[in-house]
Amino acid sequence: MTMQAADTVRFCEGAQLLPVHGVRGGRPFDVQDWVAEEVPVALEYNGISHAVMLATPLDLEDFALGFSLSEGILDEAHELYSVEAEQSALGFTVHMQVSSAAFARLRQRRRSMAGRTGCGLCGTESLTQVAREIPVLRDDAAVRFGREAIGRAMSQLPSQQTLQEATGAVHAAAWCSPDGEVMWLREDVGRHNALDKLVGALAANDVDASGGFIAVTSRASFEMVQKAAMAGAPLLAAVSAPTSFAVTTAQRAGLTLVGFVRQEDLGVYSHPQRLR
Repeated sequence: MTMQAADTVRFCEGAQLLPVHGVRGGRPFDVQDWVAEEVPVALEYNGISHAVMLATPLDLEDFALGFSLSEGILDEAHELYSVEAEQSALGFTVHMQVSSAAFARLRQRRRSMAGRTGCGLCGTESLTQVAREIPVLRDDAAVRFGREAIGRAMSQLPSQQTLQEATGAVHAAAWCSPDGEVMWLREDVGRHNALDKLVGALAANDVDASGGFIAVTSRASFEMVQKAAMAGAPLLAAVSAPTSFAVTTAQRAGLTLVGFVRQEDLGVYSHPQRLR
C-alpha cells in the first residue's frame, strides 16, 4: 500500500480517494489514500454484448480496439467504425460498431465470457478457443535488441506509471523503441487489460509494433504472449517469470520471450537470435 496522502497527490485519474485506517511501525494511522478503480466494463459489438471485463476505466477506446484486435475479432483497426463508452451505476458499456465481416467472425466464434483481472480464459468454451491460430512473426535480421536496451526500458516504467505510483495496485504495458525508450504506456489493474490498451493505442496511432518491443510489469502468461504476437511485436520482456504455456506459445509464434529483467540481467526463453 502506498499510503499517498491527499495533500501529496491532489488528483489521480483512475483512482478514488478513500479512508484507510491501520497500524504502521507500531503507530496507528488514519489517512485518505488513493485506491485504484476496478469496475465492470461490458464490450458490445453492433448492439450485441460479447464480454464483461473487470478493468480500470481509463483509455477505454484503446482497450476496446486492442481487445478486438488481440482476440481476432478485428483483422484491421479500420474495421472498427465507432466506439463510445457509456457510464452507468453498474459500470461502463463500450458500444462498438464494426464491419459486417468482423461481426460475422464474431458470430461464428461467439462465446459468453466473464473476465477477471487474474484470468484471461474465464468463460472459454473449448480448447480450440484457447490455442487459436496466431501469426508467425518474421525474423527480420535488421531488428535486434541489446540487453542494455531492455533493461533501460524496464527501469523507465516506474517513473511513467502515475496510477501505480499513487495506488500501488496496477500493471503497465509499454511499447519501447529498439534503444529502450518507452514510447507508449498504458496501465490497468489487469495485466491483460493493460496490454490490450497498449495494443489499441498503437493501432489507433498507426504505430508499427514490429519496430520495437513490449515490456510488461508482470509475469508473462500465455495470453500475454498471444496478444503481443497478434500485435506483431517481435519481443516481449517481463519483469517476472513466464509460464511453460507462454514459452511454448512464444516458440510457436516466433516471438522472443524474455523474463526476470533486472537492469542488464535477464532470461531468454525463446528465439534468442533477436538479442545482441
